[in-house]
Amino acid sequence: MPSKARSQIISLENTPYYHCMARCVRQAFLCGEDPFTGQNFDHRKEWLVERFKFLSSVFAIDICAYAVMSNHYHLVLYINQEQAQQWSEAEISSRWKTVFKAGNALVERYLKQETTSPEEDEKAREILELWRERLTSISWYMRCLNETIARLANKEDTVKGRFWEGRFKSQALLDEQALLACMAYVDLNPIRAGLCDTPETSEFTSIYERIEEQANKIQSNIENKTLEKNQPKQAKDPKKQEKVQIAELALFTGNPCEDRPAGGIPCCWTDYLELVDWTGRGIRSDKKGFIPSETPKILQRLNIEPEQWQKLNTHFHHHFAFYIGTTESLQTVAENQHQKWCKGAEISRQLWVT
Repeated sequence: MPSKARSQIISLENTPYYHCMARCVRQAFLCGEDPFTGQNFDHRKEWLVERFKFLSSVFAIDICAYAVMSNHYHLVLYINQEQAQQWSEAEISSRWKTVFKAGNALVERYLKQETTSPEEDEKAREILELWRERLTSISWYMRCLNETIARLANKEDTVKGRFWEGRFKSQALLDEQALLACMAYVDLNPIRAGLCDTPETSEFTSIYERIEEQANKIQSNIENKTLEKNQPKQAKDPKKQEKVQIAELALFTGNPCEDRPAGGIPCCWTDYLELVDWTGRGIRSDKKGFIPSETPKILQRLNIEPEQWQKLNTHFHHHFAFYIGTTESLQTVAENQHQKWCKGAEISRQLWVT
């Protein structure tokens, strides 16, 4: 993929949704079982999941989808700028210090109303607004993710040097079609790699987590109903401290034509699950070239050609460069960037019927 300034790719004027990916140096299996040395580093996948979910609880950046593989990982992120704008100055400082422990002495004095001049107040407000901006920055989010994992892994291996191949790669997802196509591609990474056959067995992916969460809720409801029948309700202990919660995955908020809250994923969970399941069955290694006959209704709603969809989900990153979307979305971005065209226009015409 050719290089392009990050500021040109990540622009909220174009879209709040982005696909990010990072590889281990030399594409070595530093987060899985190394076939050459026999060492197993699967526990580092848990490090990654815990770290980016912690960061999403601090940053105004939600996780739509993820997949952690043995030598790389994928994230589909949503920049929640509206949430960041609602933060008070005290909350901005608190969030910033959650990640960067040092904070700032001037800001601390400003929040305690101990500053001595208007100039100090203005400088403190500038710093807080800079922090607010950085807490909506994917570049800062990925920096805090990759640096921490690299340090932990190097410490464990008692080595120095690069852990990641280079800076993370990012792609702007310009519309709902691009978002769902990318999420499905990310969730189906283990199936394409031949590590599992179904979404519900593809560990360290968002689809696996969502299915497990749904199953746990169902089981929990059954157990709670059983307890309610047999035992009286117990009052909660107000002195009991709750554990610090890490960020949950972005919510499915329904179809875009419906009244729904801003942000999240503009699709129904059941539609997406059906789409991923159908796509996964179509790209299984033992079913090469097989296209399931019962296509999901969501493909019809989004005007997507089923056969082209399956081809896209086997070579997603080869078809597009920095921007992913319908022909109209790509054309709009090209005009805004003073370009004649964007890579992916041809596959976009084949994929999305107009």
